[in-house]
Amino acid sequence: MTLSILTAALTTAGVIGLLAAHHGALTQAVRDPLARFLLAAGAIVLLSHLLGALATRVGQPKVVGEILAGLLLCPSLLGQWWPELRHAVLTPDVVSSLDTIAQLGLVFFVYLLGADLDGAGLRNQRKAVGLVTTGSLLLPFAVGVLITVPAGPMLVSHPVSALFFGLALAITALPVLARILTELDLASTPTGALVLTSAAVGDAVAWLGLGAILVSAGIGRTADLLILVTATAALAVLSIVCVRPALAALAARAAGQGNRRGTVLPAVLVFGALAYAAATQALGLHPIIGAFVFGLLLPRHSPAVGAANEHLRGFTSVALLPLFFATVGLKTSFESFGTDPHAWLLLAVVLLAAMVTKVLGAAGGAMLGGLGRRQALRIGTLMNCRGVTELIVASIGLRLHLVNEFGYTLLVLVALMTTALAGPLLRIRALRTDPISDMRKI
Repeated sequence: MTLSILTAALTTAGVIGLLAAHHGALTQAVRDPLARFLLAAGAIVLLSHLLGALATRVGQPKVVGEILAGLLLCPSLLGQWWPELRHAVLTPDVVSSLDTIAQLGLVFFVYLLGADLDGAGLRNQRKAVGLVTTGSLLLPFAVGVLITVPAGPMLVSHPVSALFFGLALAITALPVLARILTELDLASTPTGALVLTSAAVGDAVAWLGLGAILVSAGIGRTADLLILVTATAALAVLSIVCVRPALAALAARAAGQGNRRGTVLPAVLVFGALAYAAATQALGLHPIIGAFVFGLLLPRHSPAVGAANEHLRGFTSVALLPLFFATVGLKTSFESFGTDPHAWLLLAVVLLAAMVTKVLGAAGGAMLGGLGRRQALRIGTLMNCRGVTELIVASIGLRLHLVNEFGYTLLVLVALMTTALAGPLLRIRALRTDPISDMRKI
């Protein structure tokens, strides 16, 4: 399968290369805006999955290759290596369309995160989960805020930017973490369950914190704040009193229908995610906040809801997320680092601080919860994975001018590096399980 993808990619690249070599032939071939967008979207999806497959071959999570595919499109790389292709295909109208589709992908991705959040693990290991979550959030957040003090305008551009930057460093990527645990055959172990539950709770807290930061950044008058609080409270009451019971009843009815066609549940779920996203966008928050909340309202362990979400998950991961990674790459500029040694030094400091504080914070919480030192370090190493979740937060920060271009690029690189290092760090002898059965004990 990988060989067929590689063949298709090389063929496509060869055709485009031949067109680009003949004095604007590529521009003539994709003169129509829709054709240009379809060509760009198809090539991006293909490149993303190709590099994702290659990443898994070298022992990395697929998302590492997908992120790299997006970074290849940045002005500092594609713009320098192949400027004819960039100017011919990635025109402003195409980039604008990709950004719109990327927002749709983010809404569905975060909705699925909320739908997958299960409180059963929290109830079973409440103390350990609470301590690991608290440690993994507070220490990176505090150090991230402190880093912005000497860094000043190199990173931030808003009075609440320090809080945003600290939150970005405190993120753990739940989907990537789940994939790593599955690849290492740890997802079904008690340690794996503890890590996944802690990451899920931490993500929920982080999204709520992000909402509070967005309120602080966007609301200037007391009257506006009162309107926002009132509208948010009304939406919460409506969700709990009306929407959640209605969704439970609809899911039960869909389950009773079995595999018969005609159920409207998938359409209702898509509508609900988009409607809640639109509501929080209208309130001045980000649309993903509403999508996450709607996901939390869904009944847990419903076969009908699970089946509907699996179809949506497939399309989101195959088609929509690669386009989001492309928009991440298009906004990334390595030229913002330039040859200034202070910029590269700051990247090294932020990367080291992000990794050390995340590992120590989570490991310290685990040890306070009664776990051994080796298991605690293993948990801290896993919680250090940031992946696509930090990319989402960084994109929000850039869009709302909470971080500048340099700060955004720095966060993208931290997300990529911490995700790529998660697997290799777990293979260090000091973190290995000896014997293997020790992984199943907490």
